[in-house]
Amino acid sequence: MKKIMFYCQNLMGMGHLVRSAEIIRSLVTQFEVCLIDGGPIVQNFEIPSSVKTIRIPALRVRNRNLEVVDNNLNLEEVKEIRKHRLLQILDKFQPDCLITEGYPFSKGKLAFELIPLLEKVKSSKGRTKAVCCVRDIVLSKNYYQDKAKLEIKKRDLMNRYYDLLLVHSDPKIHKLEENFSLTGEIKCNINYTGYVAQSPPINLPPTAEDIAGLSNKEPMILVSIGGGRFGHELIEKILDASTILEKFLPHKIQIFTGPFMPEDKFLELQQLAANKNNINFRRYTAHLLSYMRKSALSISLGGYNTTMNVLRTGVNAIIYPSNDGSEQRTRSEKLEKLGILDVLRPEDLPSERLAQKIITSLHNKRNIEILNYVELQGAQNTTKFIQELLKIESVNPSEESSFKWETEHSLSI
Repeated sequence: MKKIMFYCQNLMGMGHLVRSAEIIRSLVTQFEVCLIDGGPIVQNFEIPSSVKTIRIPALRVRNRNLEVVDNNLNLEEVKEIRKHRLLQILDKFQPDCLITEGYPFSKGKLAFELIPLLEKVKSSKGRTKAVCCVRDIVLSKNYYQDKAKLEIKKRDLMNRYYDLLLVHSDPKIHKLEENFSLTGEIKCNINYTGYVAQSPPINLPPTAEDIAGLSNKEPMILVSIGGGRFGHELIEKILDASTILEKFLPHKIQIFTGPFMPEDKFLELQQLAANKNNINFRRYTAHLLSYMRKSALSISLGGYNTTMNVLRTGVNAIIYPSNDGSEQRTRSEKLEKLGILDVLRPEDLPSERLAQKIITSLHNKRNIEILNYVELQGAQNTTKFIQELLKIESVNPSEESSFKWETEHSLSI
């Protein structure tokens, strides 16, 4: 089997890991995959068991600055360790393909380790192909001061190092050139894979809390905010509106705060919810798709993966897009125009207006034909495009790999 080295880095939430894991789930049917995970650990998150996962010292972004997750090391030490580890893994694994998830369109702060890695790949003179995969909307933050200069830099990096660009979008909904003006100047092939939609976990059975929550007979309103670093105000507003909702309809509001919500904020919100009979309050579940399928309504932030969950399940949904840029707003407003979901805007947040919007959305009828119009096989199509790049036919996934790891921790720090 051909070998793929897949570089994934969560810097603020967990969206990149969720999308990468779904892509890898498809890749392992045809390739041997080594996942490089450089973000904070997400407990009870499933990676296919056949994947060799190597964790490098974790980094994250806070206030737009890189910081070390493990405070036993300083930032410069971690940078050096990560840079050398990536080169070591590349030499050891000798992949046929390196995939960088996001970079160079995002994660520019990681150039210190990715440029040396890509230079090493380039020196292989084509033995290892380099692939960039990106979500549908790039370079959308409203704090970019010189976007034209930034676009030139991204174009030049693509043209110097990459053999293929995979865009995880349905071009019927959104094309790369809509927010990256130099798309036509990228020299390598650009393929649209369709959206990458998450699948249910295979080897993570529901917890006792999940079984109880999914067995509840009352109509469910699901509230989630992704990783939990952002969106706290949405939960606060839902808690305010819950008192009004309780008077008008039988229901249970299931809130998931995300694994990365700061502990003090989690405890504060948990205390606010403590005396509300219609609220169930938890940090995280690996079975969010099951909750969406059961729910009468989903209320969430507008991240890529949560939005794809809405599309996959067809649940009635309200999306509250972040206000730090146009990515979430662009995506959610396009889908709102198609009648797939409703967008929650700042003027909708006062308790009475929010309660009324929730009641109205509960009774909306989604157009199933429109949902079927959207391409959601992004993970499977990614595999096909990489097979074409490497000029290989489908293989039997049971074939034994020629590569042997010496020990479980042979490449550990």
